[in-house]
Amino acid sequence: MILNSGKLGWPHTLNPVPEYPALDRDLNCDVLVVGGGMSGAMLSHELTSRNLNTVVIDKGKIGGGSSSANTGLLQFSNDKTLTSMIHTFGEEIGVAFYKLCEQAMHKLIETSGRLYSDPQLIPRRSFYYASHEGDVPMLQEEFETFKKYGFNVEYWDQVKIERHMPFSKPAALYTHGDAEVNPFRMVHALVEAAARHGARVFEHTEAVHFEYDEDGVTCFTGAHKIRAKTVVFTMGYETQEMKRDRNAVLKVSYAVLTSPVEDLSDWHERCMIWETARPYLYMRTTPDNRIVVGGLDEHPPEPDQREGRALHKSDVLLGEVKKLFPRYQSLTAEYAWASIFGSTHDGMPMIGTHPDYPNSYFIEAYGGNGTVYCMIAADMLGDVLTGKERPDMEMFSLQRTSKPSPHKPVTMG
Repeated sequence: MILNSGKLGWPHTLNPVPEYPALDRDLNCDVLVVGGGMSGAMLSHELTSRNLNTVVIDKGKIGGGSSSANTGLLQFSNDKTLTSMIHTFGEEIGVAFYKLCEQAMHKLIETSGRLYSDPQLIPRRSFYYASHEGDVPMLQEEFETFKKYGFNVEYWDQVKIERHMPFSKPAALYTHGDAEVNPFRMVHALVEAAARHGARVFEHTEAVHFEYDEDGVTCFTGAHKIRAKTVVFTMGYETQEMKRDRNAVLKVSYAVLTSPVEDLSDWHERCMIWETARPYLYMRTTPDNRIVVGGLDEHPPEPDQREGRALHKSDVLLGEVKKLFPRYQSLTAEYAWASIFGSTHDGMPMIGTHPDYPNSYFIEAYGGNGTVYCMIAADMLGDVLTGKERPDMEMFSLQRTSKPSPHKPVTMG
């Protein structure tokens, strides 16, 4: 699967990029993590903090897949609103899911401050605006739902928006407790910390074949093998090449990283911006005063149309920034890329077991809030693999066909 194309915006921000050896011997471990992207990095960091003997392998380079195309907006809000979640799954599940996302945000911010390398995670607020006048009632309802369940959100009317922004929109929600991050640096900082705490990390090491038995799993990488009590597959969207999930939806998304902006003073609190339209646009700033803008998701174009589509989408994305911020007319796209993007039909990620893969777990953090889902998954599996029950993981079941139940209050370790 070709995950990314174009000129990626993050790898140039880390120099030198850490390197890890290829596997050169047989190993035994408690947990084998297959995949060195955001979910594998976050999980390995969590497992080593709990003193589990952990091995991480990636067929390419750490952070070289979808994580290098991630645009780094971290929010407790999701593509599917809290109100919609409650309508789909019921009050207990909908609220529990959003509370998990809120708690995961707290843990992401806390974790970033304890890493050895700077992931450039900066707390931010989010500005979620009504794309059209007809979306205002939905935003008002979502605001009331947020307030009912204790989330830190403000409702902005058109007058307040015009007072704080250089553009006008009919309404917006202003949420607190979110953050921006450099995803490439975050993955490497997490893996570095995991390695310092005992994880053995191997690049250019492909899992060729697995054998499952009652006591564990044997992973064959060609010349060598790894014997693990448990395997966790953290392969992102490439998991769909291993097994197809009926709940998964794969599309292509586009993003641009602009030239630096001399003066961002008219961008209120450098908040992250997104909208109610679907597919939606989103944008944020970076520590070196660039703008990341992305979205315009669509079904993957035919191979002979990809380059043309990417050029067109880059122009559209850049134009949207200039519409909102008229002073930025001189902006150019210094980096532009397209990437595979996954979501689910019901709006929740998939985390858990699969009947065809004994002694194994999957993390499929599909959706616009993938990094937050990775933290939820790492916390849950950290508990489960150290003997603590997490019945709330049922809501993320890979086999879910009806409303799951968390059974007990949500917890984050």
